[in-house]
Amino acid sequence: MATADLVDEYGDRLRVCDTQFRQFGGRRRFSGRVRTVSCYEDNGLVRELLRTPGDGCVLVVDGGGSVHTALTGDLIAASAVENGWAGLVINGAVRDSAALAELPLGIKALGTNPRKSSKAGRGAVDVAVGFGGVTFVPGDYLYADDDGVVLLPAE
Repeated sequence: MATADLVDEYGDRLRVCDTQFRQFGGRRRFSGRVRTVSCYEDNGLVRELLRTPGDGCVLVVDGGGSVHTALTGDLIAASAVENGWAGLVINGAVRDSAALAELPLGIKALGTNPRKSSKAGRGAVDVAVGFGGVTFVPGDYLYADDDGVVLLPAE
């Protein structure tokens, strides 16, 4: 379902993220249950989590809005595809953007940077994260398309 139609149907029950993301993945529309990673210029937890079964979930990564380093690239995103993740929403940067566009995966991020991030694994998994005026809670349902990112609370 289109995000605009969801807003019309659910009104104030739907949370709408104000962040103006760019599209990077080969899938422009995607949806799924929310899983989260909170990290800053360190993609160790992102890489680790995307190597596990995704079960159609969307990984929301709060990178603190930093575009100084990329939190995912083609290899990590390919791992997400192999493991059944529906998409990624990254409050940060990606790299390998031409390769990402070829993957059957939804990817939204702030921008690009060819610089690698650290891999120490600092951060937290499946915690509530907030950006764009909304809080992303693990288990909520996320819909994304060219118009934006919206969330329905878990029932």
